[in-house]
Amino acid sequence: MNRVIAMRVWRSVFVAVMLVLFILAVMYVTPLVYPFLIGWILAYALNPLIRLLQNKARLPRWLAVTLSLLLFVAAAVTVVSALITRIVAEIIHLSQSINGTINWWRDEFNKFIDTPEMQDLINKISAFYNENPKYQQPINDKIADTANLLAQTSSDLVTHFFNGLSALLISLPNVLTIMVVVLLSAFFIGKDWNKHAAKLSGWLPGGIRKSLSTVWADLQKALFGYLRSQFIMISITAVVVIIGLLLLGVQYAITIGLLIGLVDLLPYLGVGAVMVPWIAYTFLYGDLSLGIGLSILYGVILVARQMIEPKVLASSVGLDPLPTLIAMFVGLKLFGVFGLIIGPVSLVILFAFHRANVFRDLYHFVMKGSK
Repeated sequence: MNRVIAMRVWRSVFVAVMLVLFILAVMYVTPLVYPFLIGWILAYALNPLIRLLQNKARLPRWLAVTLSLLLFVAAAVTVVSALITRIVAEIIHLSQSINGTINWWRDEFNKFIDTPEMQDLINKISAFYNENPKYQQPINDKIADTANLLAQTSSDLVTHFFNGLSALLISLPNVLTIMVVVLLSAFFIGKDWNKHAAKLSGWLPGGIRKSLSTVWADLQKALFGYLRSQFIMISITAVVVIIGLLLLGVQYAITIGLLIGLVDLLPYLGVGAVMVPWIAYTFLYGDLSLGIGLSILYGVILVARQMIEPKVLASSVGLDPLPTLIAMFVGLKLFGVFGLIIGPVSLVILFAFHRANVFRDLYHFVMKGSK
């Protein structure tokens, strides 16, 4: 009995040590090899196209890989350039309209100050200020502190903006170098894909190879299915919003549509996190026609999602909203903005391991020494 317990403890320690070593390897090795990991993902994603060019066009493997990478780079550069050009143009128009908005708010504030009620309140405050000299110094100090705080905050915002812009410009050569490494690694991995796969398969024992094959098959379905479904849904949302805003004559329709599409990743909230406050603001602002138009657009988005989402998720592995929200919050706390993607993806991976019975096999290994 004591021998059985000792073996279980030893196997538990072994599993824990291997898990810790794996986590440490991911933490410290990934920053060193991530361009090659991205290159492997790119080669894997382009592999169907490469095989198609090999089989249909009778091209040699290296030429099929080269053409696939060139097509990918051309498509990525075209899409990114078009988006950046459009977004920059809309940001320039937006900055030009800020002065008009500021002037409107200034006029509205002056009208509010000129009302009899506010004038009476200002006179009462002025009389209180003049009749109570002992309060004048504390009030002046508070006003000075508030002014200094606003000035410091404005200065910090400007400093952070220019520091970020400077960091971006400085990082461009590094980004270009990483992109070159990614493309080269994708070329070499894709060119010898079958040889690398056979070599890796030969290094693994039969049992582990079978388990990894099962995990990988389920992980492909879960992870890529989840990413595909999310991409389809936010794309549909962004396209519907952009078309609706263009029909309504809203400026910066493309930029707003893309941002709302990204916000659609949030469970429960989604598009409503932007559309509902916007609709309320337009009604309060007095623009009834735009408010009604945005309300109709929001209704169209909700109906479209209810009709399309079940069909999209039917061919992929979705997540319940509550675990997804928890994963996004934990990811945000641990990894910042990118955690909004890392959290759900990690959750999908854990669910894939669970469905592939990885945790059950580990339990059997600890308790019985075998699967």
